[in-house]
Amino acid sequence: MLLPHLAGVVVETVQGAGSGLRIVARARVREVACPRCGVASGVVHGRYRRRLRDAAVGGRDVVIDLLVRRMRCAQTGCATVTFAEQFPGLSSPHARYTPLAEAITEAIGLALAGRPGARLARTLGLPLGRDTLLRRVRALDDPPVPVVQVLGVDDFALRRSHDYGTVLIDLDSHRPVDLLPGRAAAPFAAWLTAHPGTTVICRDRAGAYATGASTGAPTAIQVADRYHLWANLGEAVRKCVTTHRDSLILPPPTATTGDAADPQDDDQVPDIASREIRSGASQPQDPPTSALDVPDKLIIIRTRRRYADVNQLLAEGVSRNQVARILGLDIQTVRRFANATSVEEVLTASTERASKIDRFKEHLHRRWNEGITDASALTEEIQSLGYTGSAQTVRRYVRRFRHGQPAPAEGPIAPTVRRTSRWLMTRPDRHDPDDRATLAAILEACPALARLADHVTGFATMMTQLKGQRLPDWITAVEADNLPALTSFASHLRHDLAAVTNGLTLPYSSGAVEGTVNKIKNFKRAMYGRANFDLLRKRVLLAT
Repeated sequence: MLLPHLAGVVVETVQGAGSGLRIVARARVREVACPRCGVASGVVHGRYRRRLRDAAVGGRDVVIDLLVRRMRCAQTGCATVTFAEQFPGLSSPHARYTPLAEAITEAIGLALAGRPGARLARTLGLPLGRDTLLRRVRALDDPPVPVVQVLGVDDFALRRSHDYGTVLIDLDSHRPVDLLPGRAAAPFAAWLTAHPGTTVICRDRAGAYATGASTGAPTAIQVADRYHLWANLGEAVRKCVTTHRDSLILPPPTATTGDAADPQDDDQVPDIASREIRSGASQPQDPPTSALDVPDKLIIIRTRRRYADVNQLLAEGVSRNQVARILGLDIQTVRRFANATSVEEVLTASTERASKIDRFKEHLHRRWNEGITDASALTEEIQSLGYTGSAQTVRRYVRRFRHGQPAPAEGPIAPTVRRTSRWLMTRPDRHDPDDRATLAAILEACPALARLADHVTGFATMMTQLKGQRLPDWITAVEADNLPALTSFASHLRHDLAAVTNGLTLPYSSGAVEGTVNKIKNFKRAMYGRANFDLLRKRVLLAT
């Protein structure tokens, strides 16, 4: 019988071999065309057998034992003296798998790469090793690069804070067109030069991509991505709220006043305190007598001291690396202190960490004021309400009340800087009614934050309604206001005014680029330990 859809191949026998099948076949055509000159030849020079692995049938491995003839070319003077006959759809030169099996293994390699792909291939009846899968992925040809009119560019981390790459996306088709090593201007400019035709480039506000776009495609319109603009604005808003964190008040439910609960996660405070005690740090001698007399926690004292030391050395002309060596700090810590506009900004980042106990603090305050001071009993109560943390966390939290600090009166917990910033960056119609009332009270009590809210609303209107022509007036209004962090953000917009205006006016967006970056992260996780750039590039270009 003939193999289906393969003219010229006849099956002689089908043999069962354990859990697999062995199909014995041979050719039945009289003449075969020379692959070089195309002249048909019927002269047989010799025969040999090829064993080709095919896709499984009924869960059983399939091996095709094919008798192949070696023909002699009939064309005098042809450089090909002898050649082996090939059967399209069944065999190809030097192949050990049929085209169908090759396509299956390539798809598995692109989807799962090494070990996971090898396990799936064995289950599908195509036993092969992980290295074979990776070699086949690497051997695949790159897809052709079309003329990209609207190009999106962004960076992604190969190894965070160390190695980065650049991904290029065709924003018309939402498909990646190339991956470049590094995130410098020169490779990006070289790629644009080698692939002309780009008219619009969507990018973030990084200077390298701006320089590369101006060099490689000087006539292209550069568009600053709205996502990054909104993220930068959010960081400026958080800094402004940090500056006015004392104004984060709530309408008191009763006439009784008390301190707002400290939003810090206290799980680490005792360890920090013990290290400070061992190092000889001074401790308060007298217990506080009122809420106003409660001293700063040791982590806050240490942060203020380090902030002052770092900035004093920098003011004296000492480099950041030298400051790190002198004070025994990590260079990232020195950079964080140096880049902060005030110590309050650093303290907010250090103390406003989410804690499992946060949403149960109101209950703890009420029960403490009612006379329930047993930490174990309080833990059991909040566990019945959904608390999943440890009893030690509750014990550490109520310890401050035993040492002189009064428990806050009943009522909602004062909002954190992070939460207040999120309220300011959220559309008013999406606020919870209680959150809307709390934010209104905060804005009424703090004119600076009220002005900040107006500026955020103005920027959001420009961004959502694509009214970028209002940007210069918005920048001027912000610079005339006394909001340093927001003023700094607005001033930086002037350095890239054309691209930012285009981003707030034109409909282009880098959303597809951010989605591809997320896919790259998934590929990296699946290739942990073997994620060389060339293999990652193949998978991103061919599997997305």
